[in-house]
Amino acid sequence: MRKLINNIFFIIIFFCGINNILSQNNINAKIITKIRDNLVGIKAVAQNNDAIFKDDFNYLLFSLKKGAQGNYSKNSQSGKFSLAPGEEKELSILKVNIQKNEEIKVFLFIRKDGHLVSKDSAKIYSEGKREKKVLNESEFVLKGIVLDEVITKIGKDFHDYFYQAYNSSGNKYPFIIVIKEKPYFGRSSIISVEVDDKKVIQFYSKPDEEYLKSEVKATLINLSFFAKKRKMLFKNSRI
Repeated sequence: MRKLINNIFFIIIFFCGINNILSQNNINAKIITKIRDNLVGIKAVAQNNDAIFKDDFNYLLFSLKKGAQGNYSKNSQSGKFSLAPGEEKELSILKVNIQKNEEIKVFLFIRKDGHLVSKDSAKIYSEGKREKKVLNESEFVLKGIVLDEVITKIGKDFHDYFYQAYNSSGNKYPFIIVIKEKPYFGRSSIISVEVDDKKVIQFYSKPDEEYLKSEVKATLINLSFFAKKRKMLFKNSRI
C-alpha cells in the first residue's frame, strides 16, 4: 500500500512539473520594428497565452549593430515583469540609428529562474529590409559579448581590464556577461559581474590597478566554474 501511495505521489509531482514547464512555454517573446528617417524603433513585447498569472520573469533586449567599416556597437535593456492571464505587454523600446551599408541584429530573451522560456530575433538592414529568423540557442552564440552598466571611472577601468583579459584568455562563452556597478558609501561603489541575472562575483571598488586586476583573475575563475555548471544543467535538462 505504501509503495502504491508513493507511486501515486510521484506521478502527481511528475505531471505538476510537466504542467509547470508547459505553462512557462505559453509565454511568447516578440520583436516589433519600425524604421523612419534612418532611426530604427525596436519594441520588445511579451504575451501570456495562458489563463493563469505569470510572475518573476526576466527579459533581455539586445541589439548588435555592424557598421559599414565592420565595427560593432551594442545596446541593451533588461528587467523583470509579470503578466496577467492573456495579457500582452510592452517590455522595452530601443532606438538605434542605422546608415547605409549597416545592419542590426536584435535578440529578445525571456527567462524564468535562469532558464530560457521564449526568444525572438531579427536582422535589420539599412535599406529597410528585415529578416525574420528565430535562432536556436546554439545559433545565438554571440561569443565574447560583454555589456557594461558602470557609473564610475573605477568601474570603467575594471571593465577594460576584464575585457582585455577575457579576449586574450581563449575562452569565449556562449552567454552575455554583464558588468554592473551601483553606489555604496561616499565615493565607493559595488561592482558585480552577472550572467543570466545571476551574480558570478561581487566586490567593492578601489582605485588600485593591482586590486582591480586581481578581481579580474577571480572573475575569470568564477566564470569558468559557472560555464561548466551551466553547460551541465542544460545537458541534463535535455535528457
